[in-house]
Formats: sequence, C-alpha cells, structure tokens
Amino acid sequence: MTILQTFIFAIVQGLSELFPISSVAHGVLTPYFLHWNLNPDFLKEHFLPFVVMLHLGTAVALLLYFGTEWTSILASLFSGNKDARKLLFLIIVGTIPAAIIGFILEHPIRHLFSNVTNAAVFLIINGFLLYWGEKMRNKGRKNIRDLDYSQAAVIGLFQSLALIPGFSRSGATMTAGFWAGLKHEESVRFAMLLATPKIAGAGILEVPKLMHSGMGNLFHVALLGGIASGIAAYISVYLLMRWFHVNEVTAMRPFAWYCWLVGVGVLITQFI
Repeated sequence: MTILQTFIFAIVQGLSELFPISSVAHGVLTPYFLHWNLNPDFLKEHFLPFVVMLHLGTAVALLLYFGTEWTSILASLFSGNKDARKLLFLIIVGTIPAAIIGFILEHPIRHLFSNVTNAAVFLIINGFLLYWGEKMRNKGRKNIRDLDYSQAAVIGLFQSLALIPGFSRSGATMTAGFWAGLKHEESVRFAMLLATPKIAGAGILEVPKLMHSGMGNLFHVALLGGIASGIAAYISVYLLMRWFHVNEVTAMRPFAWYCWLVGVGVLITQFI
C-alpha cells in the first residue's frame, strides 16, 4: 500500500472500529469504493499484520481515553474498591464469549463472508439492529455496575456478531446494553471497555507473526498507519461519548441510516 492509501485506510479503520458501522465491512468496502488494485501478494502475506498494527493503535487510543478508569479497575485487585472490582469481573465475563467464539470461528467466518456483496448485506442488517436498539432506549435506567453477570455474558455474546463483516462490534454491544437496561452513555462506555481487551488481545496475539512476517519497509508504513488509526480512534470515541450524552433520544438513528444507505448503494453498484 502507498502512504496515502495507508493513511486513508487507517483513518477509516480508526473511525469505523468504534462508531457502530463495522470496521470489517469498511475494510472490505474502502478498496472497492476507491478502486484500489492491491497487490495479491500483499493481501495474502501482509494484509493481516498490517491490520493488526491498526488495531493496536485503536487499543492504545481506548486505553488512553479510559486510562483513569482502567487504572482504578486494575487497582481494585489490590484495594477494597468493590465497585471497580465488580466492573472488572463484568468486563471479564463479557469478554469470554467473544474470545471463545473468535478463537474458534473468526478465520472461517471472515473468509466465508468477507466480500463486497456480503459486507453490504450485513451492513444493512446491522442498520436494523441499531434501529431496534434505539427502540429499546426507554428501558435505559441502569449504570454498568447495576448489571448482573448473566447480562454481561449476553452483551459479550452480542459482541461476537462483529466476526461477520457488516456487523459492528460497538453497535451490537450497545444494543445488547440497551436490552439489559443500560442508559445510553453507560451502554457506550461499557461497549468501549469491553472492546479494549478484545482488540488489544487480538493484536498482541498477532505481534509475533507481525515481527516475523518479513514486511521490510512495509513495517514502517504500517507503524504510521497504526498511529493514524489511533488518533482517529481517540477522536471517534470522544465524539461518540459526547454524541450519546447529548442525543439520548435518537442517538443510534443516524448510524442506522448510514448503514442502510451505504449497504444499498453498494448493492446497486453490483447490479449496474
């Protein structure tokens, strides 16, 4: 990939990873929309390590944004802060379903569904998921620490939908949070906290492959992409938290419309 392509792809990745619009779908659709003829050898040998670097940038952005909270959560292991310790256990319980399902099914599912048409179809379905989640907003009265562990597990199970290109990790998690009765801002916050170990863990597991992938000069390009992705992710989580704080009534609706318009637009181009 060229430097320009790297920055475009990294910014799209950083924004779409946390906005409820599916980063995997945008990873498929961005080269399609911009008519990039990427080298087959790059796609086969180096694309995964390249994307891993972008994900690590996103994970760093989340850790920085929620740094104070993560410090409190980890410190609860050695202190008497019961609220922070319960939050830690909720995150662990919510992470387990996606970790297990991802370990078993991630590569088969993404290989099976990662083409332009499928990404567009599932993006449309993701829009309906977001719209349905918005309809459940009146249930939102709880803070994260009011959840029980079975609800955290269900929210984590919804996070697994992100394995299918077109479904958004944050969108599915937030929708499940609304179902569990979380307030809008609390649901977004829990989605971001749940995403952090999943994204960081996936990246760390791939680091050895990244270091032995023979990327050569591409490593420096990927590093720049990771920095760009991290900056975009930090901006997106800041905007997302403010958006859901201010727009309690129709917060999900614009993202649902976006998914429908992009998905339908791609399908139309497929048949013209």
